[in-house]
Amino acid sequence: MDTDPAAAPAWNVLDERCPTRQVLGRIGEKWTMLVVTALTDEPVLRFSELRRRVGGVTQKMLTQTLRALERDGLVSRTVYPTVPVTVEYRLTDLGQELGATVQVVRTWAYANIERVQEARTAFDAARA
Repeated sequence: MDTDPAAAPAWNVLDERCPTRQVLGRIGEKWTMLVVTALTDEPVLRFSELRRRVGGVTQKMLTQTLRALERDGLVSRTVYPTVPVTVEYRLTDLGQELGATVQVVRTWAYANIERVQEARTAFDAARA
């Protein structure tokens, strides 16, 4: 993967017509980050396993998120002809690249949650 910004096409995420804006919108969604995290931690999961791992997600929202990630080429869905049908989800190579980035964000969140909580407390106190 070429990470040199000078080598990239002239994309501009701040331009509302730029397709990269849609990608960042998808990546920034709450459930996307959590599904990618779950599939980074456990590379192959069935729907019910994913739903258990991602606390609070509804069946409908998980289905929508997985479909969107599959459409964007980040998740693959494999159906096995068993009774009942077995469906497994995993990150594609592209999804694994995203997973590494999400891991960096997760590490940052763990390292800085206390500072964020302190800032929230100070903000709320100043407004009370």
